[in-house]
Amino acid sequence: MNELIDTTCSRRWFLRFAAAVCSVSPFALFAEERQPEGAAATDPSSENAAPFENVWRTVRDRFYDPQLHGLDWSAVRERYIGNAEKATSEQALAAVINRMLSELQASHTRFYTPDEPEYYQLADIFAGALRRRGMQSAFPDGRISYPGIGVLSRPASDGQSVVTGVIEGTPGRHAGLLAGDEILSADGAPFQPVGSFRGKVGKPILLTIKRAGAVTQIEVTPVEIEPGKMFLDGMQASAHIMQVNGRRIGYVHVWCYAGLAYQRALEGLISEGALKDADALIWDLRDGWGGAVPEYLDLFNARAPTMQVTDRNGESEFEDVKWRKPVAMLVNGGTRSGKEVLAYGFKKYRLGEVIGTRTEGAVLAATAFLIGGGLLLLAVEDVRVDGERLEGVGVTPTIEVEADPASGAQGDPQLDRAVAVLSGA
Repeated sequence: MNELIDTTCSRRWFLRFAAAVCSVSPFALFAEERQPEGAAATDPSSENAAPFENVWRTVRDRFYDPQLHGLDWSAVRERYIGNAEKATSEQALAAVINRMLSELQASHTRFYTPDEPEYYQLADIFAGALRRRGMQSAFPDGRISYPGIGVLSRPASDGQSVVTGVIEGTPGRHAGLLAGDEILSADGAPFQPVGSFRGKVGKPILLTIKRAGAVTQIEVTPVEIEPGKMFLDGMQASAHIMQVNGRRIGYVHVWCYAGLAYQRALEGLISEGALKDADALIWDLRDGWGGAVPEYLDLFNARAPTMQVTDRNGESEFEDVKWRKPVAMLVNGGTRSGKEVLAYGFKKYRLGEVIGTRTEGAVLAATAFLIGGGLLLLAVEDVRVDGERLEGVGVTPTIEVEADPASGAQGDPQLDRAVAVLSGA
C-alpha cells in the first residue's frame, strides 16, 4: 500500500472507485456506458410499471452476482409489481422499488427520487457516464443542483430527519445546526430534505428542531447547491489548526472522495495551505461519499520524495506531496466504500490510529442509471482488498469511541480522542 502506483493502475482504480453516500445511502463507485439488455422493450400496463420494470430488468442484467444471491428474481417481480402499479406517487413507487431491492441485501443498491439530496449528489458524481445515458432529460441545462442548506441526514424512527453531518461553509453550518439535531418542521410544515427549500432559495426559513430532548427554532437561508462544489469547498473550509498541549493539531474533513480533485486539494492544504504548519493531522473520513482509491494512502509514504516545481515566472507547485508527521483517522458507521479501503490500509500498514466506530461494510463497485423520474444506484462488481472481502464486514478501529447520535451540543468524543492521542494529553 505504501508503494507508488503507476499511472495506468491509478487511472483504472479511479474509474472503478468513483464515489460513496452520506447518511444512510450506501456509496457509489463505478460508472460505464452500457445500457441493460432489453431496456427499450418494456410495454407497461400502467405508468408506474415502466420504471419498475426497467429497474427490475437492470438488476437482472447488471447486478454483480448473476445468481442474484440465490433469489428467484422473476418471483420477486411478481411479489412487487402489483404494489408498484397501485403506487399513487413517485415516493410511494420508490418505496416499493426499494423494498424489492432490499431483498438482494447488497450495498450500493438503491433507488433515489428528486426529493432526496442523494439523487443530485449521485447524478453529479456520475455525470460523465449519465450524459451518455440521456441525462439531459433530467437536467436540460446540464446543471446539477438542488435547493438546500448543506446538511446530511437520515430518517428517524418517527419519520423525522436526523442530521448526521453539517458541511462547513454552508447555510446549515452558519445557522448552528449540529449532528444529532432532529428536524421536526420547516416554516411549520413537515420537513423534507429538498422539498422544504423549493422556491425558497435566498429566503429565511424557520426550522423547528429537537436537540438533546429540547425543542428550539433556528433560522436558515437555503441556497442552490452544486454537490461537487459544496463537498470540495466544505473540505477546504474544515481545515484548521488547534493549539493543544503545546502542539499544533491539524484537522480536515473529507466529506466526499469521488474525484481526484479532493486528494489534490488535501495535498495543497498540507503542503502550502491551512495545515502546512501543523505538527500532527486528524484525517476525518466520517460520513459523506466514498470514492477514494488505494493510492491516496501514498500521501503517508515516508520513503518517497516530494517535488517542488517552479516555472520561469517563479510560480511553484508541489508534486507527490507527503505527510511525514503523526496522523490519526476518524471513521464511523457512515464511512463507506472507497473510504473503507483507505481505513483498511491505514490500519493494516500502521500509519496511525483509526479512531471511532466500525465502518459500514459497504464495499461493492456500483454504477448509476436514470430510470423514470429517479436514479438507480446498482452494485455491479464485487470488491476484495488484499484478498479480503469488506462487504458486510467493515473495518474495526484501533481505538473504539462511541458517539451518541443524539448528543447534539455535547461535543464530538471521537474528535476529542484523536486530539488527545496526537497531543499527548
